[in-house]
Amino acid sequence: MRPALFCDRDGTLIHDAHYLRDPAEVRLLDGTVELLRACRAVGWALVVVTNQAGIARGLITPAQYEAVRARLDALLAAEGVTLDATYHCPHHPEFTGPCRCRKPGTALYTRPRRDLALDLAQSVWIGDRWHDVAPALVFGGRGLLVPSEDTPADEVARAGREAQCVPDRRAVVAAILPSGSPA
Repeated sequence: MRPALFCDRDGTLIHDAHYLRDPAEVRLLDGTVELLRACRAVGWALVVVTNQAGIARGLITPAQYEAVRARLDALLAAEGVTLDATYHCPHHPEFTGPCRCRKPGTALYTRPRRDLALDLAQSVWIGDRWHDVAPALVFGGRGLLVPSEDTPADEVARAGREAQCVPDRRAVVAAILPSGSPA
């Protein structure tokens, strides 16, 4: 079993365009490629887990979501990075009722644990919102909040108390890999 880097998508790996449905608008954030390469170099699985409430709200079609996902995969592949898996929650409690897959729910983490033979206690969760990193506490892993312009101050404070807060994706590498780069 190996550890994974569980990444939120919007605001963490790519610019958060809020209900992104146009693949042409996918833009990698600074440090994304370097972060993913560093974790891949030490043998970690790379898994994206994203809430996509725009599907439940009728703002994004499943086909548009898939087109955006494929564009992210293509941009990363052009940089020599391949994700092991991407999981998404298409629900929103106000529109579809409660579910177990919407972060911070755990269903989208137990599935890759089984599918990819992952050690969740040795894994790291990163994201720009508290619900992205909170599952780390459930599984005994490590959560790192990387604030974006949309991250509420109370979530930054909570991450400072209950997890860890880092300024950017490069700081994630320094925080999770002892030498700050692959061995």
